[in-house]
Amino acid sequence: MAGNFQLLKMTGYQDENFQSAVQGNPYEVMINPESIKWNRKIDYNDEQAPDSSSPSQKYKSTPCDELSFEIVIDCTGVVDSKRVNMAKEIKVLERIIFTYNGKIHRPNFVKIQWGENITFKSVLKTFDTTYTLFKPDGSPLRAKVSLSFGEYIAPKKVKQKDGDNSPDISHLVTVVQGQNLPQLCEQMWNDNSYYVDVARYNNLNKFRHLKGGQKLIFPPIIQPS
Repeated sequence: MAGNFQLLKMTGYQDENFQSAVQGNPYEVMINPESIKWNRKIDYNDEQAPDSSSPSQKYKSTPCDELSFEIVIDCTGVVDSKRVNMAKEIKVLERIIFTYNGKIHRPNFVKIQWGENITFKSVLKTFDTTYTLFKPDGSPLRAKVSLSFGEYIAPKKVKQKDGDNSPDISHLVTVVQGQNLPQLCEQMWNDNSYYVDVARYNNLNKFRHLKGGQKLIFPPIIQPS
């Protein structure tokens, strides 16, 4: 059974498809988490149903999954006699999951793996550190690190995953030269009135003269009932 023991590890990637890992080894925890919370939810719009005092739960969207857990970094030498430098441990972890990566102009994408059952492709949301044991000079020896991650799906895979043209689903569209935003909205949803929402989401100043090959994300847009 000892041969099957595996530690949770976090690997940083420089691309949203999780193909190009950052240089260096993944961060392997010293002690596996006692628990992991995998949060999934569905959002609804509470709308008053006709002739009813109860709100109608109309589907709005399915947000990305969230994964959260707490790890302990123990630099007393009891857990691992080779890992006794707290500053180094925190720095390595930060480099992989938190620090801004100048090559991609954002923090890394992160894959979390634990055995065969947990693989979570994500981006970091929160990183909270509590130091709990110190040397006489104040140097920390032990820390509890609370982490939460949001699932990441590359925009070009969103449409493949959803598989329809519903206005409450995200899509990635490549512009053909000569197309404008109202035309694309009509093509996507049979309704050109959403062009203002799409322009705002993509930070567009001009929506009638788009560049051929330009990629735009068409966000979830809920039609009024």
